[in-house]
Amino acid sequence: MARFKPIQKGLMLLPVDFSRQLIPGSFEHALCYLVDHELDFSGLRERYRNDAQGTSAYDPAVLFKIILLAYSRGLIGSRRIEAMCRQNILFIAVAGDNQPHFTTLAAFIAELGDEVAKLFAQVLVVCDRQGLIGRELFAIDGVKLPSNARLKRWKKPRSRCWHVTGKQI
Repeated sequence: MARFKPIQKGLMLLPVDFSRQLIPGSFEHALCYLVDHELDFSGLRERYRNDAQGTSAYDPAVLFKIILLAYSRGLIGSRRIEAMCRQNILFIAVAGDNQPHFTTLAAFIAELGDEVAKLFAQVLVVCDRQGLIGRELFAIDGVKLPSNARLKRWKKPRSRCWHVTGKQI
């Protein structure tokens, strides 16, 4: 009779070094380095006034890393991003084992305002310093065009069956 390796289904404690999950040269490593060493979050950090009372807040740099990593993966829903911070090891490593609630993520995105433009300007300065911008053409497209996306217009017509005699069934 064949013998198979046993399957472990019980509780196991696995040591995880978050710094070793971010492989040098990967997008996640570059993102963490950029946010941790190059960007100035003083404008966002000034919004928090919980020195004397209140619970501790999530660092805006950590929330920004989580959001950028999620957007790079095509995730835009705050509930899905929250789930990734609990389930995906890269998100856990980037977040430093922080698991912000989806309302915290959504509020952070909604309240970024003009600060996000300043952060992206800093990113462009860093990219220029690294020689990543070609200086020939640089464009950011944010054009909103009117459209006609009515559901009625895009519904498929009902299929019609025709009998051999030519009558519609």
